Amino acid sequence: MSAEATVAQQPSDMGPAETQPSTVVIQPTRGWASLKLRDVWRYRELLFFLVWRDVKVRYKQTALGVTWIILQPLLSMVVFSVLFGTLLQVPSGGVPYPIFSFAALLPWNYFAGSLGRSSTSLVNSAHLITKVYFPRLIIPLSGVLAGLVDFAVAFLVLIGLMLYYGVALTPAAAFVPAFLLLAILTASGFGLWLSALNVRFRDVNYLIPFLLQVWMYLTPVIYGSTLVPERFRFLLGLNPMTSVVEGFRWALLGHQLTDAQPAGPLFALSIGIALLVLVSGVVFFRRTERIFADII
Repeated sequence: MSAEATVAQQPSDMGPAETQPSTVVIQPTRGWASLKLRDVWRYRELLFFLVWRDVKVRYKQTALGVTWIILQPLLSMVVFSVLFGTLLQVPSGGVPYPIFSFAALLPWNYFAGSLGRSSTSLVNSAHLITKVYFPRLIIPLSGVLAGLVDFAVAFLVLIGLMLYYGVALTPAAAFVPAFLLLAILTASGFGLWLSALNVRFRDVNYLIPFLLQVWMYLTPVIYGSTLVPERFRFLLGLNPMTSVVEGFRWALLGHQLTDAQPAGPLFALSIGIALLVLVSGVVFFRRTERIFADII
């Protein structure tokens, strides 16, 4: 627990050669100050280094290297297009299913990858935690930010697909950063919770792949939210990634989709939930980080 020391000098009529007694009052920091969020900014160079290291190591000693950044979403798009677009004939709102699915896979792959990396980041960085002092919050955050490199490359691939299918960008594309920010907040919040829990309960490490798989099917990645009955649609708003995925489709393909709907109350609900998870995640992380070095 961090503390502040206050020195209160006692008045005395002792001579100049005498030292005056003093009282040291140690008080714990309270409120937002106890979270020490400023430490993240002070150690920003370390944060950038961890992000760079994560990107560099991820594709090290692979035959195709960074080409996997492009291949991963493309291969998923092909599988989904054949299975859901061709065989199951899932409605795609009047646009070709490949671009319909890729526009959703782009933010979802970023979120899933970021959550997976941040959730296991503390355990994977045990050698740093036990030897060097720095804000532990930096470790899971670096896993979230490292995914932005893959996202940027995959976004360029999406632009190429849009040109191939004759889908032009509109001014609505300016909202893409807002939906991306929501994905970052969501991944950071859940990542902080899971990374802290994973230190104490290693079962979390085995639960994460199953959690992400179920989460994807509960998010309109392979289907549109309009397939869900309207009376149950508000439940989708409880999942912040629903607004992210639907927001990307609306911003990039909205003028082509026959059932496109701009962000509305569901988006506001998703923002509220994402912020709640993020704030509670930071608080929980800070309260448990004092035991990381002992049990990791």
